[in-house]
Amino acid sequence: MSFVFNDCIMSDNEPATKQKPLLTRGTNRDRIVVVSGLPRSGTSMLMYVLQAGGMPLLTDQIRTPDIDNPKGYYEFERVKRLPQGDAGWLEDAHGQCVKIISALLTYLPSHYRYDVIFMHRNIDEVLASQRKMLARRGQISVENDDDMKTLLRQHVNDVRNWLVKQPHLALFDADYNAMLADPASWVVRINAFLGGNLDVSAMQAAVDTTLYRNRRS
Repeated sequence: MSFVFNDCIMSDNEPATKQKPLLTRGTNRDRIVVVSGLPRSGTSMLMYVLQAGGMPLLTDQIRTPDIDNPKGYYEFERVKRLPQGDAGWLEDAHGQCVKIISALLTYLPSHYRYDVIFMHRNIDEVLASQRKMLARRGQISVENDDDMKTLLRQHVNDVRNWLVKQPHLALFDADYNAMLADPASWVVRINAFLGGNLDVSAMQAAVDTTLYRNRRS
């Protein structure tokens, strides 16, 4: 298996789907913020932007920055053990933001409340970025691009259809490509979704377009 669900995906600049109404919120401590998506779709960038805005992050720094993510991956290793039932750490995650890949979202316990920001990115760019990362690791991808596009699109659709049906979470769809083109409006919308208490100026300044590689031609 060459392609791993480790970062996130995007539609091909399709119109944004109507957002699910937000849950009624109490304080920031009542919810767990989740950044999700498929590999190489901008989840790490969004974590960096949220941190700049003042959002506490749940990370362990085990996976260190590298050429693929110079500013870091912002991961928490125990997330990978959700399928095995390792979810006790969520009790201490209230009021914080954690990155959880799309394939693991369905393992989140339903007795917690979540605000999920789902990152989307042009799928050709996702595949190009994945292939370059694999090549740097000495791995070879044998999957056909058309087949992978079909699989990834179906995965995103399936996960998103599941998300909108869950009463214990609120969903915000974020477009990586659009965010890089117009960070000011996107950080305002994300801040509003998360309660309006973040520093939008700092968030906007943290959107680093120099790291936008593997652009669709």
